[in-house]
Amino acid sequence: MGSRGDAIVEADWCVGELIKTLETEGLLENTLIIFSSDNGPVLNDGYYDDAVEKLGGHTPAGPLRGGKYSLFEAGTRVPFMTYWKGKIEPAVSDAIVSHLDLFSSLSALVDSKTRVPDSQDFLDVIMGKSQQGREELVLEATSKTALRKGDWAMIPPYKGPAKQMQLNIELGNSKEFQLYNLKEDIGQQNNLADSEPEKLQEMIKTFESLRGIESQKIEQLELK
Repeated sequence: MGSRGDAIVEADWCVGELIKTLETEGLLENTLIIFSSDNGPVLNDGYYDDAVEKLGGHTPAGPLRGGKYSLFEAGTRVPFMTYWKGKIEPAVSDAIVSHLDLFSSLSALVDSKTRVPDSQDFLDVIMGKSQQGREELVLEATSKTALRKGDWAMIPPYKGPAKQMQLNIELGNSKEFQLYNLKEDIGQQNNLADSEPEKLQEMIKTFESLRGIESQKIEQLELK
C-alpha cells in the first residue's frame, strides 16, 4: 500500500508508544483508550502517493460497498476500539454506537450529569458490559443522510452522480429508495425497497421523525 501502508504501521507504533508511556508513568490502569476513524477508506482523493498502484490484492473496504464520501456501509461504518487494562475484557461487539455518544458516555464515566443533544450514554457498551447499543442511527456523508435501524439500512433518493469516477467510489445517490438487510446482505447488493414495502415505509417514518421530512432536499456537494 505504499505510503498509506507505512502510515498504518506508524499509527500502530504510535499507539504502542502511548501505551508504553502510560505504563511507565503508572497511568495505564487508570486510562480509557479509544481508537477510531472518521470515515471509510479512499485511495486517491488528492494525495498522490502511489496508493492505487501499490494496493496489490488488498481491499480496504472488505466486503462493504462504497467508501469515503459514501452513504453505503463502507463510508459510514468505521473501526471503533476501546481498551482499559484490567477493566475491559477482550471481545467483539455488534452494538451500534455513534461518535456523538462519546460525549454522554464519558460524562457518565466521570459521574457528570451533563448530557449533549443527540448523544446517548453507552458507557456499558464501551466498557464491554453490554451489547445493547442504538436501535436506530442517522448516517451522514457529504451532508446527505440515511438511516440504520437494527439490521436494516435505508437510503432516500438523492440527486447527483451514482459514482465519484476519479475515486471509483459509489456514493449512494439514486432516483429510487434503497433498502438493505445488512444481516443477510452486508455488501448491499440486493435493494429490497420494492419487495419489502412495509419495512420501507417503517424506515421512512422513523427517518422522517429523526431527520425531518425535508431532509432529502440537500444540495450536492462538489468533491475535491
